[in-house]
Amino acid sequence: MVDMGDPNQRFVILEDTRELQCKAPNTLALKTTDYADYSMLLRATLRSRPDKICMGECRGAETLTLLKAWNTGTPGGIATIHANSAEAALVRISEMIQEAGVVAQPRLICEAIDVIVAIVFDTEKGRRIDGVLRVTGFENQQYQFENIH
Repeated sequence: MVDMGDPNQRFVILEDTRELQCKAPNTLALKTTDYADYSMLLRATLRSRPDKICMGECRGAETLTLLKAWNTGTPGGIATIHANSAEAALVRISEMIQEAGVVAQPRLICEAIDVIVAIVFDTEKGRRIDGVLRVTGFENQQYQFENIH
């Protein structure tokens, strides 16, 4: 559930299955269809003057479009990515970008992503935060980050 920020901010939520909830008063929710995939929805979203773009699970090439959107005047948002750890999420994002037919974009990733929060499901305790990383750069062919949880 998203419940944050200035009430005048426009949140756009993109999903293929309705799962995310947002209490912000200025929210637009778009859902993929057989005719409109994430990349098409992201392009349409940029025309709707979003302040925050929230995306359900990133699975492929649309990740590149999302990162570009976050880097072109839409300061912030959230997305879910399935990976084995917070650190592995950076590699997974890079792999998904390459599905768009381009080379890895570590600079774009580091400019667009500030924080990664890893959430795991424990059968006894439910969901819990397993790690939080602040992305600080890319050097010597490796992502640089600071553990903050």
